[in-house]
Amino acid sequence: MRLVLVKGLPLLNLDSNTTENSKRCNWGSQNTMDKNFQEETTQIIKFEPPLYKQRYQFVKDLVEKYKPKKVETFKIRVTTEIAAWQMKDSVIVSSIGSVSSIGTPGLHTLSPLPVDYLQPSERSLTVTLHHGSVAHKDPCMLGFDLVTCIELIEHLEESELKKFPEVVFGFMAPSVVVISTPNSEFNSLLPRVMSYRHPDHKFEWNQAQFQSWALETARCYDYSVEFTGVGHPPAGMEKVGFCTQIAVFVRKYPQTAESVQSEKPMEAVYKTVFKAVYPSLKDEKYLQNAVINEVIFTAQIIKHRLMSKPEEHGDDPERKSKFQASMDSFSDYVGKLVVEKNMEPFVSGNEVHIPLTTIFSFPKVNRLCGTFEKLCKLIAGKVTLSSDGSAVIFNIEHENEEN
Repeated sequence: MRLVLVKGLPLLNLDSNTTENSKRCNWGSQNTMDKNFQEETTQIIKFEPPLYKQRYQFVKDLVEKYKPKKVETFKIRVTTEIAAWQMKDSVIVSSIGSVSSIGTPGLHTLSPLPVDYLQPSERSLTVTLHHGSVAHKDPCMLGFDLVTCIELIEHLEESELKKFPEVVFGFMAPSVVVISTPNSEFNSLLPRVMSYRHPDHKFEWNQAQFQSWALETARCYDYSVEFTGVGHPPAGMEKVGFCTQIAVFVRKYPQTAESVQSEKPMEAVYKTVFKAVYPSLKDEKYLQNAVINEVIFTAQIIKHRLMSKPEEHGDDPERKSKFQASMDSFSDYVGKLVVEKNMEPFVSGNEVHIPLTTIFSFPKVNRLCGTFEKLCKLIAGKVTLSSDGSAVIFNIEHENEEN
């Protein structure tokens, strides 16, 4: 399953955590906003969580519901709020793309972090950024199951808005389309909003206008549509509706392979400007590193339990291990394990032998490797083993000399 996330510039940041009960127009990392839109104003409406977080959560819930494998984001411009990093921790998504029509700042937010290399994900993830327009068709837009357009359409010129339904509902034809846009009826509750909530908005619809457009679009392209939103109005003003109104479209009939092929354009119109492949445990080299590290860590814990005496540390904090808490939990597990399965580690001369069967029985090692044979293959030549390859060996001669 694939997903497209179409996102425009954010609305006024109605963040309940804003200091001095003020709110500002939120441009992410962009500093080009007119100064008049940066002035603090008295805030009478507070959303908890903040409205932009509610929109993100709505999208995340859809991802959990429809379980897409590939996510595509369409944006007016790329900012630090780009939806890609909102999705990259999902255990479902395997590919994230983004299409921006203005600028490419904030790309560093899409790159893997050091922790991504230290703790690779169990699933593969590729992040790609394209430059193009939602009014144009491109082969990379085909094959998605879910499209979300969060705060996008109000930024489109009239000519782009006319092409938008054909591109998304006709050409892309995903199973589900989600579109959010400001509800102009709510604007009377927002201080200093005399016309539109953002200077780049070309229009803002009331509930009737949005629903009329959505129903007609659904009829033309064989979709059903339901309406909801985020940002509840104050008590007693329910008729005003949600601050952000949302339409969820569901395609009535499945798309056929023939229809996709017939619509496919001959050449790409989007330009790829960024691509990052995240480290994944599906990559053998990252999996091997993760397994080796976990095997050594587990073996060290078992060795410590074997070599330590109850009176060794006492109440002296200087003698306690830095990872004593981990030691305690692992020790309890090992104690049960060796009794139940007779896989007792042992000391032979200056060597401590930790059976691989014991290490493999630990949940994380087992989950990483899957099979005992895979474990043996991944650590071969990378970890010191006994002559028969059945146990991890630690030489404690140097440790004894230090003691």
